[in-house]
Amino acid sequence: MRYDPSAFREQSLDRWECAAKGWGEHRAVFQAAAQPVSRWLIDAISPQPGHRVLELAAGPGDTGLLAAELIAPGGTLISTDGVQAMVDLAQARAAELGIENAEFRRMNAEWIDLPAASLDGVIARWGYMLLADPATALSETRRVLRPGGRVALSAWTDPDDNRWASVPQEELASMGAVEPADPDEPNMFAFRDPATIRELLEQAGFTEIVVEQVDIVWRYASLDDWWDTQLDLSTGLAKGVGALAPARRDDLRDAIDARLAEYLAADGSAELPGRTHVASASA
Repeated sequence: MRYDPSAFREQSLDRWECAAKGWGEHRAVFQAAAQPVSRWLIDAISPQPGHRVLELAAGPGDTGLLAAELIAPGGTLISTDGVQAMVDLAQARAAELGIENAEFRRMNAEWIDLPAASLDGVIARWGYMLLADPATALSETRRVLRPGGRVALSAWTDPDDNRWASVPQEELASMGAVEPADPDEPNMFAFRDPATIRELLEQAGFTEIVVEQVDIVWRYASLDDWWDTQLDLSTGLAKGVGALAPARRDDLRDAIDARLAEYLAADGSAELPGRTHVASASA
């Protein structure tokens, strides 16, 4: 089937709206593993008091809220996401933390509703590779940054580096429960080649491009805890699993557990490694 960007955008928004509840429930566990990535992104834009910083595809907002503390006094964080349920999560998290220098908006990263040269920094943790048109999103990012402003982003490396996410999808595809992801369409691993990131940034007019990798670890009390979390975070995974008969679901878990057994400790706890690209550039 031919890729339809408009249909993809609509379906993506529906998926993220449905997934928001799970992202809120598992926010703390996710952020505990993702903290090194958030810190790298924040350091890369060098936030200072008085700066205006935009977070795109913010989800529960953890990364941007780190910046909010650093740009006070006088600075403003603009926390955005494409779905209102995620915006609400970020706003609630800011209230918990007592952060008052943040604005929260529903915003499409491909059409940033802000004036040109109005921002000092833009961050997007695992966002651009999931967009229908990341090239346009990065051009828009370049437009809203002042000269010398910085963008910082992350994107997952190869599926083999991230078996916590790739193994379930591979096993579902082998069962015929889901279609294998098209590597040329928006997906979690669309930016697995760091050359893709560098090329898109260059095309958007960015300079002083840096691309590195950060290793992270997902820690769970058991593979069952990891599995339950994955089903809550990924509507696509949950749909594929839900389409299987109960016996086939057992077969799926047996196959997944066998492939991830090397990451289990004697007490049954799991430490699943992951790796992500992180990149920054100047406008």
